[in-house]
Amino acid sequence: MGERLRVTAAALGDEALRLFFPLAAIHAAFWPLLWVVVHRLDLPLARTVLPSMWHGHEMLIGAFGAALLGFIFTAVPEWSNQDRPRGRGLFILAGLWGVGRLVGLLGADVLGALGALADLAWLGAIVVFLTLTAVRQRALGLRGFLFWIAALWLAEAAARYGFLTGDLQLARTALWLAVLAFTGVLGLALARITPPITNRILDPGLRSTPFRPHPGRRNLGPILIAAAMGGTILGASAAVEGFLLIAAGAACLDRSAEAFIGRAFFRTEILALGGSSALAGAGLLLVGASRLALPVPELAGLHLLTMGGLGLGVLSVFAIAGKLHTGQPLGLEAPVRGAFLLLAGGTFARVLAAFDLTTPSNTGALHVAAALMWAGAFLVWLRCYWRFLARANAPGAYG
Repeated sequence: MGERLRVTAAALGDEALRLFFPLAAIHAAFWPLLWVVVHRLDLPLARTVLPSMWHGHEMLIGAFGAALLGFIFTAVPEWSNQDRPRGRGLFILAGLWGVGRLVGLLGADVLGALGALADLAWLGAIVVFLTLTAVRQRALGLRGFLFWIAALWLAEAAARYGFLTGDLQLARTALWLAVLAFTGVLGLALARITPPITNRILDPGLRSTPFRPHPGRRNLGPILIAAAMGGTILGASAAVEGFLLIAAGAACLDRSAEAFIGRAFFRTEILALGGSSALAGAGLLLVGASRLALPVPELAGLHLLTMGGLGLGVLSVFAIAGKLHTGQPLGLEAPVRGAFLLLAGGTFARVLAAFDLTTPSNTGALHVAAALMWAGAFLVWLRCYWRFLARANAPGAYG
């Protein structure tokens, strides 16, 4: 047993995605179940901070944060042609991330300072890593990621300050800025990931590049998301914020048009990558419409953006990178394709609950259904991929 654990630990520490993608999947699966089914939308140790704010924070900084750690410390070394971080450093980052999650598990306000220090430390490590890589490797293409993750660090610092001081309005605004920062990262990541994956699908032999993305679509979404973020920071009126968000949403929807590549459009990988942009754009449109005082609940748009856009993007990266970086051929098995359907079902159940189109007694059932389907999506992925992630790298894998 000891030898088996040592081998597993060595495999997980060999590449960031092997360690952090499973952590992200576990946290993404079980936190909503605890929040909805066990705690009934409450947290036992939350005193100053609203339980709903802890929920938003833990899904963003907890689940998506671990996915970000795995993505950055795997993809950036590959893009910049340098050795990837391994071993002890990755486990230290995982430990810091875990401290923050222990604090957020029950909404322990009394330990908020400890959780803040831990989360700001690992987020700061990403910023430092990107800065050093951009300078040493002259990798100008990393500037966008550096901008968005630095913005995420500042948003987390502001949110934690609001938690600690009881300034819940500041914390609420900072969490919204964190959502926008993650959406900006998503836009940049999809711009990097989608073209090579599309070309692999269109030409598995990699002898040609039949798909070339439209240059105007490459960074339009992140740029307009940055404009929306600027409007929030500068205290723009709700109407101005609404129009900025609608513009950003339209850019994300436009980006999803690149998924229409003929018959290959129906490949799960293409549908998922394009669907991530589409749902993120639709979520931004709904939030923008709500800011314009249209009869649309902002909570519906927020969940369509986070669960749908960000969640589908994260699961797509898990499924695609998890294959390529463990020496597996591209192509998703039936259970993994089912995981994408579960995630979509959970998203739309939660959006429907926000619209309150059913009786109050059924609204609770929709929350439970959403949590169960969302959890099922990530647990199915983990069940299918664990056997690859927890063993030594196969010949032909990336890195």
